[in-house]
Amino acid sequence: MKIESSNLGFPRIGAEREWKRVLEDFWAGKTEEKDFLPAMKRIRLEHIKKQADAGVNRVPVGDFTLYDHVLDTAVMFGLIPERFQHREGPVSLNTYFSMARGAEGKAACEMTKWFNTNYHYIVPEWGEAEPVLTENKPLTAWREAKEELGIEGKPVLLGPYTFAKLSKGFKPADLPGVLKKLVPLYAKVLRELEDAGVEWVQVDEPALVLTHPHGEMEAVEEVYQELARSVSGVRIMLQTYFGSIEHYQDVARLPVAGIGLDFQAGREGNLHSLRRFGFPENKVMGVGILDGRNIWRGDLPQELDFLEGELRSLGACSGWWIQPSCSLIHVPVSVGKEEELPPVLKRALSFAEEKLEETTLLTRALCERKEMVEEGLQAARDALHGLARSELRTRPEVREAVRQVTELDTWRDTPYPERRRIQQERFRLPLFPTTTIGSLPQTREVRGARLKWRRGDWSDARYREFVKKEIADWIHIQEELDLDVLVHGEFERTDMVEYFGEKLDGFAFTRYGWVQSYGSRCVKPPILFGDVEFREAMTVEEVVYAQSLTSRPVKGMLTGPVTILNWSFVRDDLPRQEVARQVALALKAEVKALEAAGIGMIQMDEPALREGLPLKSEEQKTYLDWAISSFRLAVSGTVAETQVHTHMCYSDFHDILEAIREMDADVISIETSRSHGELIEAFETHTYDKGIGLGVYDIHSPRVPPVEEMAESVRRALRVLEPSLFWINPDCGLKTRTRDEVVPALRNMVEAARHLREEQRLKVHG
Repeated sequence: MKIESSNLGFPRIGAEREWKRVLEDFWAGKTEEKDFLPAMKRIRLEHIKKQADAGVNRVPVGDFTLYDHVLDTAVMFGLIPERFQHREGPVSLNTYFSMARGAEGKAACEMTKWFNTNYHYIVPEWGEAEPVLTENKPLTAWREAKEELGIEGKPVLLGPYTFAKLSKGFKPADLPGVLKKLVPLYAKVLRELEDAGVEWVQVDEPALVLTHPHGEMEAVEEVYQELARSVSGVRIMLQTYFGSIEHYQDVARLPVAGIGLDFQAGREGNLHSLRRFGFPENKVMGVGILDGRNIWRGDLPQELDFLEGELRSLGACSGWWIQPSCSLIHVPVSVGKEEELPPVLKRALSFAEEKLEETTLLTRALCERKEMVEEGLQAARDALHGLARSELRTRPEVREAVRQVTELDTWRDTPYPERRRIQQERFRLPLFPTTTIGSLPQTREVRGARLKWRRGDWSDARYREFVKKEIADWIHIQEELDLDVLVHGEFERTDMVEYFGEKLDGFAFTRYGWVQSYGSRCVKPPILFGDVEFREAMTVEEVVYAQSLTSRPVKGMLTGPVTILNWSFVRDDLPRQEVARQVALALKAEVKALEAAGIGMIQMDEPALREGLPLKSEEQKTYLDWAISSFRLAVSGTVAETQVHTHMCYSDFHDILEAIREMDADVISIETSRSHGELIEAFETHTYDKGIGLGVYDIHSPRVPPVEEMAESVRRALRVLEPSLFWINPDCGLKTRTRDEVVPALRNMVEAARHLREEQRLKVHG
């Protein structure tokens, strides 16, 4: 049996986010296309060479993108919405980026979460136009690597079933027809790769791990049968990840040369299938043995025992590819520069470059005499054991506090109908109250001031005064705009999770640990490695100062426990629900501090609640039970007069509306702008009786939507929602936008609210 090393995808952004800088300079007009494309090419080739130099046998090519790999696939197949006025032929960069970010008079395509990760993809839209191949992107990538580097890579292609499942614009029953339209295009791509001399193609089909009707497998089988009839010389590695294959027997029978299995998130399910049905002898198994979504070093001796023992005993196959469980775009690039981490923690970490080393080390251990790599294997185990024994990791008092929590502790004392009456008397807000989600523009001056403070160039006092000035300026702007409920702007915060992690025990922080969230937007997740404990008030000073400047309510802004969990790299030695309760108890102490300081509205955001939902339907209730319970625990100590808000964005909420109601928040805001109000349809079958704001404009686009467009999105919602419950707000925080974009957009939003109030007044009074 031949054993090789493989990788599924590499971070695009670069060790110091050089990809992001090149991209944003192009958007800002500082770089022309003739300079932009060569700069991106240099980055792309550097990443390919780095993987080859690490000893990876099967290096992916074509996984690199200028924005998003799903958008790349849509553009490659000519799925350009009519509003972008593309006719035929190659798609321009202007059209490509307009689809991603929007343009004047052209709303951006919808953006949502890539399965249950924090990566966002651009949703393909199927319209009237027939799909057509505009460019063979995998072939271009393969030729580039071969000609420039002499490396014959493994082209990566998003599979037809997954591409169709991630698309919109057709009914589920039409899926077989959509796949039939795609098959000739995929066949042409593969034939051209075959003609060029490509040996293997990685076809990503993560949708095969979803809970889906067995009938869809018939359509999948037809697709791959047709591809096998059309192309015989190129070998397909059908790659799955993020869980175990749902209909394993059917997938195992597909006419492909290899099947990639996830032995991290999908280990239990995939092993069950292998024990029961075996693995095809004539296929290569892609063994996803190293965690591609977390940053902990693998216990390599343990994984080697698994490979040589249980996995090998399950039957013969034509070969193994030892590889990460999924693409490495979900982890930072390199641990090497992280000089400020505690040594015991740093030794236990593995980012993308280190995971390549682990991959090749395991491959060598299987192919050579084990003693030749024994030192490396043992170093991995020693690093993990060192962290486990560290006093940094365990706080007995925190563990005991979690054990003492009961179900009754996770509910507020006063039911919502009574709270609503009390809060209406306290705040006396108009119909359709207006507010923002929390953050306001983080200008170059704001970022520069924070950097000077962190470097020690500014004293704490000088930095606090700067932040106060920003708060005061924006309180004045919000009052001028006539917003009903204000925010302090979060100018003191870098990231909505990092900020809280820095003020709680149990977290550590990297300097270069960036990962891509969407487009050029990168985040630096904290490392949640120890027990979490509240130290002192984290947000009170800034919010109380803002409230002192106005008679209008100012919301206290917190990040919820589930989002802190899902947007951190979390320890893997405790159940996630136990870690979530630790975070919830720490946040509960902050909520009490805000209440004690006189803050009457507290927003605890949970934008990542949906993304943590397991992909298997049978596992979802367990997750939702402890996730919703953790949110309620964090706000359970509030008095009836305190109005609790929460916010969620960029996910499909249709199937969890009942769980959202169980959060028992007084007001919830949910993104609907990019999905063009489609979430509203869910309320036709699910009643909702608490305050709700469906974001009326897309903050991820520089476009300023007109008044009537925002008003119309609310009118659609009012067909199924009670007007007295409705709030008017943007769909997300405004930190990434400029003042020149934010002020006119909010002015239009307030004007839209006025129009809607007058319409309701006329409806009631004639």
